Formats: sequence, structure tokens, C-alpha cells
Amino acid sequence: MDLDVALNSKQAPAARAEELRLALERAAYEYYVLDTPSLSDDVYDSLLSELKDIETAHPELITASSPTQRVGSTPSDAFSSVEHAARMYSLDNAMNLEELDAWFDRIELATGSSQLNYNCELKIDGSSIALRYEYGELVRAATRGDGRMGEDITANVRTVRDIPLRLQPGLLASLPQLEVRGEIYLPKAHFEQLNAQADEAGEKPFANPRNAAAGSLRQKDPAVTATRELASFIYAPADTTHEDLPPTQHGFLDALRQAGFHVNPDVEVLSRAEVHDFCKAAMEKRHDLPYEIDGVVVKVDAFAVQEALGYTAKAPRWAIAFKFPPEEKTTILREIRIQVGRTGTLTPVAEFDPALVAGSTIARATLHNEDEIARKGILIGDTVIVRKAGDVIPEVVGAVESLRDGSEVAFHMPTHCPSCGTAVHRDEDEAALRCENINCEAQRAERLRHWVSRGAADIEGLGTETINALISVGLVCNVADFYTLSFEQLRDLPLGRTKMDGTEVTFGEVMAAKVLATIEDSKKRPFPRLLFGLGIRHVGATVSELLTDNFGTLENLMAASEEDLNAIDGVGPQIVRSLHTFFSVSENRLVLQRLVEANLNFVAEISPSTVEQTLAGLTFVLTGSLANLTRVEAAAELKKLGAKVTGSVSKKTSYVVAGEDAGSKYDKAVSLGVPVLDESELQRIIETGNLA
Repeated sequence: MDLDVALNSKQAPAARAEELRLALERAAYEYYVLDTPSLSDDVYDSLLSELKDIETAHPELITASSPTQRVGSTPSDAFSSVEHAARMYSLDNAMNLEELDAWFDRIELATGSSQLNYNCELKIDGSSIALRYEYGELVRAATRGDGRMGEDITANVRTVRDIPLRLQPGLLASLPQLEVRGEIYLPKAHFEQLNAQADEAGEKPFANPRNAAAGSLRQKDPAVTATRELASFIYAPADTTHEDLPPTQHGFLDALRQAGFHVNPDVEVLSRAEVHDFCKAAMEKRHDLPYEIDGVVVKVDAFAVQEALGYTAKAPRWAIAFKFPPEEKTTILREIRIQVGRTGTLTPVAEFDPALVAGSTIARATLHNEDEIARKGILIGDTVIVRKAGDVIPEVVGAVESLRDGSEVAFHMPTHCPSCGTAVHRDEDEAALRCENINCEAQRAERLRHWVSRGAADIEGLGTETINALISVGLVCNVADFYTLSFEQLRDLPLGRTKMDGTEVTFGEVMAAKVLATIEDSKKRPFPRLLFGLGIRHVGATVSELLTDNFGTLENLMAASEEDLNAIDGVGPQIVRSLHTFFSVSENRLVLQRLVEANLNFVAEISPSTVEQTLAGLTFVLTGSLANLTRVEAAAELKKLGAKVTGSVSKKTSYVVAGEDAGSKYDKAVSLGVPVLDESELQRIIETGNLA
């Protein structure tokens, strides 16, 4: 491309606008796909500015695929659900080369051929995406969701610069409808920059680039997503049987490139004997890449063979993810410190000399509990082996005993909470020590945040910044203190920031009035949600409903005997011990008394159901992440229809509902032969009230 387009501006607005769009689309294709840009940044910006001017003067000329519309939508309060053209499966994993060979053996046995070609691609550590095009125009972008249903994030995806809003002329652009899949990721440099900004602002950093990419895609305001410098790699069609598509994976990747998609250049078509070398080479260069990878995806190359091999309940048989083994380094363990969690768990944390592992520097890792320290035989002063579990979470593998010089010392867990001094205890069937004082300073911020959260008291306006400010000035120490706040205290609350003129930012009158009204409303929240909000160990949303349904009032629950509690189906010995321990702490009883005196609703609402109990006698278990409902909301809907919802799978379980990343409960359901439903089937049951 030369400067003719830039100079040729004496045209009718409609013709000029289309010429500019084509030029800008071609420039993006050359930059992201061909890696041979022909326009300087200045010229590109000039053409884009001219197109914006034309569209501003002639709004009727604006098209959805115009480069000016990458950030063009207003913020959204929610993402609507959409159905994928075909289910988006996850991949089975091969954790080593032996497991990879076992997969090859299964493929060859199933196909009767040892001469297959395999497409090897780097496994990008990003967020899965489905893009739908109609005659080459991007019409929808959706998250993976539960595999069948995802969230519509089209406005946000339009801000990702290397995703074409209109395809380059050719095969894919001519199709009436095309859905492709890929990964949107955050390059390493931008991930580090994003976390540096979060650190400077006193906010919690992202754990890894994958989480950062997923969080960026689900911003309510597309303008925020646009600042995150996201990128993409597209790699698969939703329907490999489409007669107009190339017959192989590598052929489809070529078609994607020609259409304008960003396709990873590190792709090879190999024989089985060559795949090992590709995987080893990928491991060696992973840290030199500008983006995170956590393995290699190996696919049977021919679409017809893929179709013949088919799918299991969770994954395609024709593809597997070879996961990289964790990288290990040695370093010196200098100290073991105790961290107190929201529900009082005392966790030993190893602090060691910084070590570069899997592309980033780590200097601390959890040791979980005293049994784990004993099992690994770790002493303070040891040379220890460290790695990142799953390439994300720092982990101490063990000690190098041969390097000890006698100066090492054993570590002993404390008998009292290092934060508040309350005696800690350990249940006989658990490994963790715990502090049960609801007033414990170390637990304070997390307990307060839990209380105001949506599933509990749901106090809007009390975010992390405000809670931290309330704690810092001594206005709130426990959840009962929320109900003694005055308008003046909230209005004048300093938020730790300054205005342009140097004056301090305070909460202000409008927010103070709003929060006080919400605090007042929270007194009427249902008893189960308030019980859940107390953060009693093992007492989640489902157990809270069981307890309030059976005892009716807080007074009755506190007075319940061990025999009374054990008689409730779904309440086991762990929950019983946890309740008795919590209610036995004098500080906790004082907080509960203050909440009662503040007129919070600690009485269960007992009302006969007017909904036909079509699911009476059936037991459901919910596992994994649901795209359209929280598990608490889904459980409530099932209970309205008479179903029982429990937290563990057994032979008595009628159905397991599996969302995204369903774990051991899904596996146990399969092993026991318990029917497994996906989210779309759950939604149909809730809507119709029937299983059929």
C-alpha cells in the first residue's frame, strides 16, 4: 500500500469512507497477520481520523464493521447468554510424554492407521472465545461459558485490535455464516504493566495473564477493555464438516490467515515420531515468547478422521493437550511466617531467596499446614526445591538434605493466634489450626467484605476501599459495627486520596445517604443469607438454608445440641463441631447479640410453596461455574420445585449439574453412574419444572 489513499480525498463521503475502511482493514491485516506493515503509524492515524470525521458528519455512513467502532458501545450492566453453533469442549491432558504416547496408541487403534498426520500448535494461556461472522462481518463474540452457552461480549471483543471486524475477501468471507474459536490473551509485557498499575493504585494484582485476559473481556465498559492491549490467536472452526472448508486443520489455519485472522506462526504438521521433538522445542523457548503458553495442543490433522473419532462427554478424542512439566529451582528457605485467613485458618508461608521460575520471580509459597511441613521434612535454613504448580502457584517441593550444615532449625506452629492472641485449635480430622475469634484483626477486612457481599447482607457501596478506610480510622472492627455508623461519620470518611487542589477525598453526602439506606435494608435480608455472611467455617449458602429451615431462629440454632444438629440430613460432624466452636467464643456471642439488638432478621420465613413440587424426592448436586446463574441461585430455583440440593455426590444423588471446570464431583458422578446435566438442561428444567 502507498500514500495514494491518503492523498485521494476529493470524493463523495460514502465512497471515501468505504475506501478508508478498506485501506485501514488492509493495514491491520498486513500488521497483525503478514507482519509486513506498509503504513506508518502516523499515516494510519491520519486515515482513521479522517474516517471518524466523515462518519461524524454523516452518521448514516457508520457501519458495525468500521474500524472506528472498535470502542463504540456504552457500558453494559450485564452480558446476555448466547448459544454456540456447536459445543465448545475442553481438552484432555497428557502430563508427560508417556501419556502422550498412550493417546497416540488409542488413536492408532481406533483408526487402524499408524500413518496419520498431526497438527501441533502452542497452547496459549488465554481466555477461550467464539466469533461468529455472517458474510464476512463480525456479528457476535461469546465466552466459552459452560461449553453450550456463553456470554455475549461482542462490544468488548470489537476493541481487540487483531480481530477483524470484516474479513478479507476470499473463501471464509463468502460464507453466509461462520463461527471460529480461539484464545484472547494478554501479552507478558502488558500483563506486567497492568499489575504494576494495580500495585501503584493499591489494588489486588491479577494472578496470571489468563485471569487478566478473562477479566478484561468481562468489563462492563468496552473502553476499559480497549486499554488492556489484548491480542488473539484463532485456530478452529465450530463445524469441521462444512463442505466449503478445507479438509484439514493446517489447511483451515491457512484460510484463517488469508481471511485476516491472527494465527500463531508456531504450527507444524508432523508424524507421530516427530511430535516429541516439537514438544521439547516448545518447552525450551516458552520463556522467550511474548505471551504465556502452558503446553502443546496435538490434533489429528484430517477433519474427516476427527469426525470419525468423535468426542467423550468432556473432550474430543482427536486432540490432546501436552502440559509442560513444572520448572524447578533451588533456593534458601529463610523464614516461615504465619498468615491468618478470613475464617481463621493459620497458614504457614515459606519465605525464601528470590528465584526465577517459569518466567517470573517468586520469593514465597504456602506450606499449607504443619503436617505438610513434616511430610516434606522442611527446616528453616534448608536449601529447598521450588516450582510453580500448574505454572502459576509457587510451591515448595522439598528439602535438599544433603546440603544441610547443622545450622537449620525446626519450625513449630503457634499455640495462640499471632494476630489477636486467642488460643487456636485443631479438629482431630483436620490438618489446619484455626482462630475462631470474629474480632481477630487479621481476619477483619475479609470477614467484613464477606458480610457485605451479594450472597450475604448485600450492602451496596461498601467496597474494598471503603471498608479499608473504615477499618483504618477505627469505625468498623466487626460486622455489628456497620449498624452503628452515623451519617456524619460516613460523610467525612477520608478515602486516602487527594483531589487536584490537594484536598482530601471523602465519602461525601450522596454516598453516605445511599450506604446508610442500604445498611438499613440489609437488616431485612433472609436469615440464611445473614447466617452465611457470618463466615462460619463449613457453613456455606446451602448449609445455612438447611440450618435455618430446621431451627427457625438464631436463638434455637445456638442452643441446638450435637444430637439435634446431626439429625439434619446434609449436616455432618465437621459442621457440628464448627458451629459449636464458633458459638463458644465469647467475642462472637457479643457480636451476635449486637446484631440482634440492631433488629437484623434472624428468623426464618416459613411459607407454604405455591409452586407445584415436580422435583420432590430428587437430589441434585451443583458443580463447576455456571454462566447465567450463581450456584446459590440455581439451588434456590431447584428447591422451589421441591428438589433437595446437597454438596456431595453419592449413589443417592439423582442428578449432577456440571458447569465449566467441573472437577472431582463430575468424575465421581461418572464413576457412580449418576446422570450429568449441563447448564442448558438445568435451565430447561427450571423453566418447565419437568425433567423430560
